[in-house]
Amino acid sequence: MKLFKTARGIIIENKDQYFLLEGEDWDSYVNDDNLYLKLENATKNLVAVSEGREILQTEMKAPIQGQEIWACGVTYLRSKVGRQEESKNAGGSDFYARVYEADRPEIFFKGTAYRTVDPGGKVSIRKDSSWDVPEPELTLMITTSGKIVGYTIGNDMSSRSIEGENPMYLPQAKIYDGSAALGPCIYVPEQPLSKDTIIQMQILRDENVAFEGKIAIDQIKRKFEDLVSYLYRELSFPHGCLLMTGTGIVPSSDFTLKKDDEIHITIEPIGTLINTVK
Repeated sequence: MKLFKTARGIIIENKDQYFLLEGEDWDSYVNDDNLYLKLENATKNLVAVSEGREILQTEMKAPIQGQEIWACGVTYLRSKVGRQEESKNAGGSDFYARVYEADRPEIFFKGTAYRTVDPGGKVSIRKDSSWDVPEPELTLMITTSGKIVGYTIGNDMSSRSIEGENPMYLPQAKIYDGSAALGPCIYVPEQPLSKDTIIQMQILRDENVAFEGKIAIDQIKRKFEDLVSYLYRELSFPHGCLLMTGTGIVPSSDFTLKKDDEIHITIEPIGTLINTVK
């Protein structure tokens, strides 16, 4: 089942039917260890609405409200190599190799709802950066107790020139207005997402493919439960949390985003997140 946040209310999609929950608070509704059962019961007791698809086309919002977004780095081998490449001139490449092999993962704060772009909205690149890329990431929906109850698609926009200048500049490279996009929904399955799940990204420039790549999530070095465990060790999340799990699709150093580039990130069965660079 899929859970959408819209200007009209919460929409549940189940077997090509749409159920509208008006007046429900997003934070309270999604922060539930038994979210799948809640959705299953809700769809049994509600009448499907015929205009559900139309609402999603015009009123869809990023699936976040009071949650924080955190992100993991160097969880794929390709990410390790890419981060080493960008920071080699600053002498920081060895740090990423150490993180990749260490027990403790790299986890950093990414943003809040205020800085998050809706599906179909415009993401940003920094004016003081010369090398910018999107990072397509499977993103976990986690409750206050630390239980993974759903999945969405995240775009961790990154200024590689700033981070490559010095790894200490990571917050500036990662956290700024319009630096994160989420959507289109929270996918809430009865069982955990299959390790065969594929992440695909395509970047269109002037209607032509400027970059494309794909990777399976079984290439992630770390278990999702371990990432959540480290994040929750000394942090509390009263409304739950969204955790980006890292990227394995890294454009080469001769590629950088430009204004009006269209970014398509697809993870089935979640869907496709589309954003344009402003």
